[in-house]
Amino acid sequence: MKFLIINGPNLNFLGIREKQIYGTQDYEALKKLIGEKAARDNDTVEFFQSNHEGAIIDRIQEAYSDGTEGIVINPGALTHYSYALHDALASYHTFPKIEVHISDIQNREEWRKISVTAPACDGQIFGKGFPGYLEAMDRIKKLKNGD
Repeated sequence: MKFLIINGPNLNFLGIREKQIYGTQDYEALKKLIGEKAARDNDTVEFFQSNHEGAIIDRIQEAYSDGTEGIVINPGALTHYSYALHDALASYHTFPKIEVHISDIQNREEWRKISVTAPACDGQIFGKGFPGYLEAMDRIKKLKNGD
Protein backbone atom coordinates (compact mmCIF):
# COMPACT_ATOMS: atom_id res chain seq x y z
CA MET A 1 0.00 0.00 0.00
CA LYS A 2 1.23 3.50 -0.79
CA PHE A 3 0.92 6.02 2.06
CA LEU A 4 1.45 9.76 1.93
CA ILE A 5 2.45 11.18 5.32
CA ILE A 6 1.82 14.93 5.43
CA ASN A 7 3.07 17.13 8.24
CA GLY A 8 2.17 20.78 8.46
CA PRO A 9 3.69 23.88 10.01
CA ASN A 10 6.41 23.53 12.64
CA LEU A 11 6.47 19.74 12.65
CA ASN A 12 9.94 19.93 11.13
CA PHE A 13 10.89 21.44 14.52
CA LEU A 14 10.02 18.32 16.53
CA GLY A 15 12.65 17.81 19.20
CA ILE A 16 13.29 21.54 19.26
CA ARG A 17 9.94 23.14 20.05
CA GLU A 18 7.92 22.63 23.23
CA LYS A 19 9.68 19.44 24.31
CA GLN A 20 7.37 19.13 27.31
CA ILE A 21 4.47 18.67 24.86
CA TYR A 22 6.01 17.02 21.79
CA GLY A 23 8.97 15.20 23.32
CA THR A 24 12.64 15.21 22.47
CA GLN A 25 12.63 13.05 19.34
CA ASP A 26 13.11 14.96 16.11
CA TYR A 27 11.35 14.83 12.76
CA GLU A 28 13.92 12.38 11.39
CA ALA A 29 13.09 9.97 14.25
CA LEU A 30 9.41 10.17 13.31
CA LYS A 31 10.22 9.42 9.67
CA LYS A 32 12.44 6.51 10.70
CA LEU A 33 9.71 4.99 12.89
CA ILE A 34 7.15 5.23 10.09
CA GLY A 35 9.62 3.98 7.48
CA GLU A 36 10.47 0.93 9.57
CA LYS A 37 6.79 0.04 9.91
CA ALA A 38 6.26 0.49 6.18
CA ALA A 39 9.21 -1.81 5.45
CA ARG A 40 7.90 -4.49 7.85
CA ASP A 41 4.44 -4.31 6.26
CA ASN A 42 5.73 -4.16 2.66
CA ASP A 43 4.20 -0.72 2.21
CA THR A 44 5.52 2.36 0.47
CA VAL A 45 5.64 5.66 2.29
CA GLU A 46 6.28 9.18 1.06
CA PHE A 47 6.84 12.06 3.46
CA PHE A 48 5.84 15.65 2.82
CA GLN A 49 6.30 18.50 5.28
CA SER A 50 5.65 22.16 4.65
CA ASN A 51 5.13 25.30 6.66
CA HIS A 52 3.01 26.65 3.80
CA GLU A 53 -0.70 25.96 3.47
CA GLY A 54 -0.76 26.19 -0.32
CA ALA A 55 2.10 23.71 -0.73
CA ILE A 56 0.20 21.19 1.42
CA ILE A 57 -2.96 21.69 -0.62
CA ASP A 58 -0.99 21.23 -3.85
CA ARG A 59 0.48 17.97 -2.53
CA ILE A 60 -2.95 16.66 -1.49
CA GLN A 61 -4.26 17.40 -4.97
CA GLU A 62 -1.30 15.57 -6.54
CA ALA A 63 -2.09 12.53 -4.39
CA TYR A 64 -5.29 11.86 -6.28
CA SER A 65 -3.37 10.91 -9.41
CA ASP A 66 -0.02 9.57 -8.17
CA GLY A 67 -1.09 6.18 -6.82
CA THR A 68 -1.49 7.26 -3.19
CA GLU A 69 -3.80 4.84 -1.37
CA GLY A 70 -4.04 6.60 1.99
CA ILE A 71 -3.08 9.88 3.63
CA VAL A 72 -1.95 10.34 7.22
CA ILE A 73 -1.99 14.06 7.92
CA ASN A 74 -0.92 16.15 10.86
CA PRO A 75 -1.98 19.62 9.74
CA GLY A 76 -0.41 21.31 12.77
CA ALA A 77 -2.02 24.66 13.54
CA LEU A 78 -3.80 24.59 10.16
CA THR A 79 -6.11 22.06 11.81
CA HIS A 80 -7.94 24.80 13.60
CA TYR A 81 -8.65 27.31 10.86
CA SER A 82 -7.80 26.10 7.35
CA TYR A 83 -11.04 25.62 5.47
CA ALA A 84 -8.95 25.53 2.30
CA LEU A 85 -7.15 22.46 3.63
CA HIS A 86 -10.51 20.96 4.63
CA ASP A 87 -11.78 21.46 1.10
CA ALA A 88 -8.69 19.83 -0.43
CA LEU A 89 -9.09 16.80 1.83
CA ALA A 90 -12.83 16.61 1.14
CA SER A 91 -12.46 16.92 -2.64
CA TYR A 92 -12.23 13.20 -3.30
CA HIS A 93 -13.18 9.99 -1.55
CA THR A 94 -10.93 7.65 -3.49
CA PHE A 95 -8.84 6.67 -0.46
CA PRO A 96 -8.93 7.01 3.34
CA LYS A 97 -7.43 9.97 5.17
CA ILE A 98 -6.66 10.00 8.91
CA GLU A 99 -5.79 13.14 10.88
CA VAL A 100 -3.12 12.69 13.55
CA HIS A 101 -1.90 14.89 16.41
CA ILE A 102 1.05 13.99 18.61
CA SER A 103 -0.32 15.79 21.66
CA ASP A 104 -3.72 15.42 23.29
CA ILE A 105 -5.45 18.37 21.66
CA GLN A 106 -8.51 17.88 23.88
CA ASN A 107 -6.45 18.69 26.98
CA ARG A 108 -4.75 21.81 25.67
CA GLU A 109 -5.88 25.34 24.82
CA GLU A 110 -9.56 25.73 23.93
CA TRP A 111 -8.81 26.67 20.33
CA ARG A 112 -6.88 23.43 19.80
CA LYS A 113 -9.96 21.35 20.59
CA ILE A 114 -11.63 22.41 17.34
CA SER A 115 -10.58 20.80 14.09
CA VAL A 116 -11.99 22.10 10.83
CA THR A 117 -10.03 19.47 8.91
CA ALA A 118 -11.12 16.32 10.80
CA PRO A 119 -14.61 16.26 9.24
CA ALA A 120 -12.94 15.86 5.83
CA CYS A 121 -11.03 12.80 7.09
CA ASP A 122 -12.10 9.27 7.93
CA GLY A 123 -10.90 9.54 11.51
CA GLN A 124 -8.73 11.39 13.98
CA ILE A 125 -6.06 10.13 16.37
CA PHE A 126 -4.55 12.37 19.04
CA GLY A 127 -2.50 12.17 22.21
CA LYS A 128 -0.59 9.00 21.31
CA GLY A 129 2.72 10.55 20.36
CA PHE A 130 4.60 9.22 17.35
CA PRO A 131 2.83 5.81 17.54
CA GLY A 132 -0.38 7.59 16.55
CA TYR A 133 0.96 7.74 13.01
CA LEU A 134 1.42 3.96 12.98
CA GLU A 135 -2.10 3.47 14.30
CA ALA A 136 -3.36 5.72 11.50
CA MET A 137 -1.62 3.59 8.90
CA ASP A 138 -3.25 0.46 10.33
CA ARG A 139 -6.64 2.15 10.41
CA ILE A 140 -6.30 3.19 6.77
CA LYS A 141 -5.54 -0.41 5.81
CA LYS A 142 -8.66 -1.58 7.62
CA LEU A 143 -10.75 1.05 5.87
CA LYS A 144 -9.32 0.03 2.49
CA ASN A 145 -10.21 -3.59 3.25
CA GLY A 146 -13.73 -2.69 4.31
CA ASP A 147 -13.16 -3.60 7.97
